Parts: sequence; C-alpha cells; structure tokens
Amino acid sequence: MPYTRQTLPHEAAYGAASAGDPYLPTSGNGGYLAEHYDLALDYRVATNRLSATAIITARALTGLDRFSLDCAGLSVDKVTVNGVPARRIAHTARKLTITVAATLPAGETFEVLMRYRGAPHPLRSAWGEVGWEELDDGVLVSGQPCGAQTWFPCNDHPSNKATYRISVSCESGYTVVSNGALVSQSARSGRTKWTYDVKEPMATYLATVSIGRYRRRDLAAAPVAQSLFFPADMSAEVATDFAQLGEMLAFFSQVFGPYPFSAYSVVVTDDELEIPLEAHGLAVFGRNHADGLHGSDRLIAHELAHQWYGNSLTVSTWRDIWLQEGFACYAEWLWEEQRGGLTADQNAHAFRSELNKLPKDLVVGDPGPRDMFDDRVYKRGALALHAIRRALGDDAFFAALAAYTLAFRHGHVTTDSFVTFFSRHTGSRAIGTFVDRWILQEALPSL
Repeated sequence: MPYTRQTLPHEAAYGAASAGDPYLPTSGNGGYLAEHYDLALDYRVATNRLSATAIITARALTGLDRFSLDCAGLSVDKVTVNGVPARRIAHTARKLTITVAATLPAGETFEVLMRYRGAPHPLRSAWGEVGWEELDDGVLVSGQPCGAQTWFPCNDHPSNKATYRISVSCESGYTVVSNGALVSQSARSGRTKWTYDVKEPMATYLATVSIGRYRRRDLAAAPVAQSLFFPADMSAEVATDFAQLGEMLAFFSQVFGPYPFSAYSVVVTDDELEIPLEAHGLAVFGRNHADGLHGSDRLIAHELAHQWYGNSLTVSTWRDIWLQEGFACYAEWLWEEQRGGLTADQNAHAFRSELNKLPKDLVVGDPGPRDMFDDRVYKRGALALHAIRRALGDDAFFAALAAYTLAFRHGHVTTDSFVTFFSRHTGSRAIGTFVDRWILQEALPSL
C-alpha cells in the first residue's frame, strides 16, 4: 500500500503542507492522494515560455476545507475545484494553498483545474539544481527528488503515484519525448502537439519531458519495444553503444522478472550531462555518454535496472533509497558477469576494499538527506544483495528477486517490506541479519 502521512487532530479539514518525510520536509502534501494528472503544455523553445493547464483528479483522505500543492516558479492564473472557483489561493515560493468553496468529504474524488504560466527553471536544492532545465537547443527534466513542481503543480513525493496524460505543443522541427505511450501527434501552423499516456502509477519525480532536434531509431520489439532518440551527428556512436540494449533488457527480464512497462526509450541529448537520468519508461543520457566504444555500458545497465527498482518498485520514503540505487548498482555487476567480464563476486570484493578506505560514518538505510546519493549507499546496497545471494545460492536468490518485483509491481517498498518478503519467500531467518549488518549499521562487514 502507498505510504500516507497520518492527519493529526489539529489538522482536521486541512491537508498538511508536507508528506511528513524529514528528507524533504517541504515537499509533498497531506490530506489527499492525487490519482491522475492531465497536463496540457504549450511551450516556446526559443523563449522558454510555458502556458499550461493541469487537471488533477484526487481523493480526499479526510474532510478538506483547504489543501496544498507543490508549485515552484510558476504564475497561477486560475484554480477551480469541481468546477467552482477556489475561495482563496495563497502562493508562496514552493507551495500553493487552495481554500475550497465547500468542504470536500473524506473519501470523495475531486478535480482541480489550474491554468498557469511562466519561464520554468530548475529548483535549487541540497543535491544541486533539479527540475525543468533548458539545453542549448531544447529541454530536459531532471525530477529527482523534488523537481516535478518546477513544471506542473503536484503532490511531489514518491509516496503518491498516479497515472498521467502529458500533452506538449512546441515549434515543429523539435521532437518531444515523454513518459508512456505516444497516442497522438498533430501539426498545425508551424507547431506540433505530442500526447503521451501513462497507464501505470508513476511517481512525480519520474515524470519527464525531453525536447530536442532528435532522430528516432526503433530497435528490437522484444521483449518490449525499444527506441532511441539522438542528434543526427551521433548516429554511429549510439548504434554501437546501445547495440546490446535488447540483449540487456532480455537478461534483466530473466533475472528480475518481466519488464514492468510496455516500452523503453533512450534519449541522448546534444548537450553533455554530468550523469544520466532515469525516468518512468525511459532514460536520458548526454552526448558525452555515447562514445561509440561501449564506454557507458555500466551506466546503461544501471538506468535500465531502475525500471524495476525505482520506477515500478518505488520507495515510500527517501531514507530507503538504497532499495533503488543498491539494486541498480548490483545490476551493473550482473551485466558485466553475464558478458564474461568480472564476476559479481569479484566486483563485490573490489568495491568492498575501496569502501574500507572511506569513513565508516554512514547508515545506508538512513543516510540523511544530504548523503542519500552518496556512492556508499549505492555500493553497500549492492554488497548487501551480494551477501544475501551468496548465502541463499543463485536459484533461491533470483527466484526471490523475480517474485519480489512481481509482488510489489507498480507499488511501494520499504526496507521492512523487503526483509519480510525475502524472509518468507526463502524461508531464511538470515535476511534480517544481512540487512542489519550492511544497511543499518555504520561498520563495514566482511564478505
């Protein structure tokens, strides 16, 4: 079940302006759950001007006289709730509070319509700038962990997943790539409208838009459709570097269970990027990540693995991020092993040796907000999985992995639910011990 913040007695008839996650104390909102976002964006690439309408279908968890949405750097022109103008709108730097004309009863589904505009820009955070970002000639969205609010009003916390329809109109000549299936594309008066549907529940930080002068190349259709979007001058490099994508997807589908979405797309931007970005059903790489020499195989494996661990199985709170990054890191080792390189065991020993040189002052299962993307979270998370694999044996370990991704498909996970599921599925009482040693303690265990 999704993580939901409990409404306190003094908050009756008011949805709290936070999801109650200490890692992002100002993000997310209480009192309701968003169930569907219908976003219609009209965007001018040349001037970075956005005019948009958002229709949010939500369900009240308690009686609501007012509720809040995350909304940063955008001007709001109109808000209605169930077709009735809001009684009052209060907009601070990152939060929009809406007072309704009539109390919304607990359990009622309601619809918020918002018209807004602005020049969207990234949000400064403890992890750098996140959100809507202009490229030299286009756009990308880096939503993790709180950047969705830079381009649409939302309940910006992973505990609230929803379905989406995302329509983007921009100058013809650009390609728009977003989450889900492309359901329509139409051109008029020098502008093209692209509409995508996301039918699986998706966290806000995984919602994305990429706009650029891209060519499209469709790869293998099995086990699901795979497509590449890239600048025209990079055709040879992406053909080489992503030639194994179908094989990689088939392998991960074998060891992790069926791929959780209907398709997978990769965008290679014309700009260089510091790191690749994962999103629901797609990943974004910079041109520096496609060298034509397979120099980014590890990164390609990592981002693909996030489709299972992060995008389908999403953490309820950010402190459990090892359940996403540790699994994606371990996928890198599994792919290298599959391709005849270093085995996962060799990688585990090598990275444990490197970790032993670093400070032992981080609890991977609760690293704190500033350190949740620390490389020790990634590597120790992967080492915990490898230790469990060694203890269980390959047959039991991979059978449990596939069952785990199926049981929590399109849902939420926590450290406790991982331990409980693996313990019950394998009949092993040692799972909790391994997680305690590798994830919940500062000291670095031996393999």
